[in-house]
Amino acid sequence: MENTDILVSGAGIAGPALAHWLRRHGFHSTVVERAPAPRPGGQAVDLRGAGRTVIERMGLMERARALCVEQRGIALVDTRGRHTARMPVELFGGEGIVSELEILRGDLAELLRQATDGVEYLYGDTVTALAEDADGVTVDFENSPTRRFHLVVGADGLHSAVRRLAFGAEPEHYRPLGGHHCWFTVHDPALARELDRWFLMYNAPGGLVATARPGRLPGEVKASLAFRCGPLALERGDAAARRRLVADRFAGAGWRVERLVAGLAAADDFAFDSFGQIHLERYSRGRVALLGDAGYSPSPLTGLGTSLALVGAYLLAGELAAAAGDFTAAYTRYEELMRPYVTRAQELPPGGVGGYAPDSALMIRLRAASMRWMGRWPLRAVLAAQFAKAGDIALPDYPLPAYPLPDNPPAAHPLPARTT
Repeated sequence: MENTDILVSGAGIAGPALAHWLRRHGFHSTVVERAPAPRPGGQAVDLRGAGRTVIERMGLMERARALCVEQRGIALVDTRGRHTARMPVELFGGEGIVSELEILRGDLAELLRQATDGVEYLYGDTVTALAEDADGVTVDFENSPTRRFHLVVGADGLHSAVRRLAFGAEPEHYRPLGGHHCWFTVHDPALARELDRWFLMYNAPGGLVATARPGRLPGEVKASLAFRCGPLALERGDAAARRRLVADRFAGAGWRVERLVAGLAAADDFAFDSFGQIHLERYSRGRVALLGDAGYSPSPLTGLGTSLALVGAYLLAGELAAAAGDFTAAYTRYEELMRPYVTRAQELPPGGVGGYAPDSALMIRLRAASMRWMGRWPLRAVLAAQFAKAGDIALPDYPLPAYPLPDNPPAAHPLPARTT
C-alpha cells in the first residue's frame, strides 16, 4: 500500500466520515480542525438516499436514529401563525423537504468522530501552506509544527483553506445564488410548544424567510433567518455587524420574528453565510483532493450537502484502497463516480432562491398554493424527481481488509531539507 499517511482538513461531517473509511481500509489519517473543540448542536441535517446507505454501511444507523429530532413535517405559516400549507414527513416516503431522519449537525459530527477511534485530531488549528513534491506534501499549520504527509484532503467547508491554497482564490470557484442566511439556537419553551413538532416557515415580502424547528432538548428551537440580496461587504469575522444587519432586515417582519431576533442577540452558536455553490473543473490537483462542500457545495437550498459529503468520503477512501494508494488512479475514479451525482445534486429546486424567498405577497400566496398541490399531479412528479436525486448513484462494494487496523498517529516522516 502506498501513500498511507493522509491529512484531512475539517472535522465537520465529511472529514470524520473520510477518516473512518480510511482507517477501515488500512490508512493512517490526521484530522485538523480550526474550531478549538468539537462543536455541539447546530442545525438539523438529513440522512437520505445514498447518504443513508453510507451510514448503514458504517454500522451507525441504530445510533443515528436514536439521535434524530422528531418532526412531523414542514408547514408554511402566515403572520398569525396559521398553517397555510403542509408537507408531512411521510408524503414522499420520508425523503421530502423534511426527511424521516433529521439529526443535528453537531450530533452527527460527534457520532462520526466517535467512529474514528484512534485517529489523531488537531483542534484549534488550520493549514496555512502546502508545498508538494514528488514524494508528498509539506504542510505548514497556524499553530502546530510543520509536518509531512503523502496526501492532503480538503473537507473544510464552503470557504475551504485547502481549496484556496491548492486551487486558487475563492471567487474563481464560488457561484453566489443571490441571498444570505443565518442560523442559531433559541431557548423559548413557549415557541417550542407552538411548533408542535412541525418545521415552520414564514415568508414576508422583500424576500424574507424565517424558520423555526424543534431541537432535541426541551424548550430548544433551531431558527434561521434568510433574505435575498446581492454581495455584502462584511468582514467574515465581524459577527456583531452581521447580527445587526439581520436584525435590521427583519424589523417588523411579523409572525414570531421579533422573538427570534431577540434570541439571535443572545445565541452562542450564531452563524452567517451566503447561499452559494462551488464549481470546479476537477476535484483534485496533484496530491490534494477536495471533499464535500469544499469541492462541490450544492447550497442548503438543495438539502443534499450531507449526502454528498457522506458519499464522497465513502468513494474517495474506497478508491484509494482499490488503487492500493495510487492517488492518481484513485482521484480519477473518484471524479468519475462523483461528478454525475454532484451535477444532479447541484440542480436547484424549482424557482431557486426566488422559490424559497418570494419577494411579494402575491408570490408568497402562490408558493403556499403550490405546496398544497405537491402531493398531487403534476407537482408530485416534479418534486419526487428532485428528492430522488439523493439516491441517484450506485455505490460500489469495497472489500475491507481482514488485518488489524493501523495505529494512529503514524510515525513522523522527515521533512525535506529547505533550499535557500
